[in-house]
Amino acid sequence: MNAIVARYTDGRVVKGITSDFLPAKDRFHLLVDGSPPGTRAIEILIADLKAVFFVKDLVGSPQHSERNQFDPVKPPVGKKIRVVFNDGEVVVGTTQGYQLGRPGFFLVPADEKSNNNRCFVVVSATKEVTLL
Repeated sequence: MNAIVARYTDGRVVKGITSDFLPAKDRFHLLVDGSPPGTRAIEILIADLKAVFFVKDLVGSPQHSERNQFDPVKPPVGKKIRVVFNDGEVVVGTTQGYQLGRPGFFLVPADEKSNNNRCFVVVSATKEVTLL
């Protein structure tokens, strides 16, 4: 089970738990956080999303300001990458799976204090993807 935050291209945000997310599939199911026992999971289509954030916890840290910088003392693992989403949000991190033509890829944020362990970037929701 993974705690995730699904961010849609239209600005909606849904938080919950998934057990069937696979990067090669076009959909997955999410049990929405706070749902009463016995509630069915909702189906989420990757094509509707900006990104799927795999988080440490669903509450997060609202006072934390995400830093798009690497720790100069600790060399990052993987290729450094900068993503600009269609809505203007910029995320910097590392990837080991970015390839042109794929519908998405995983990114580990540069900010080690981020609530995000990693995120799955949906390429169709990006304006620019740059290897650094």
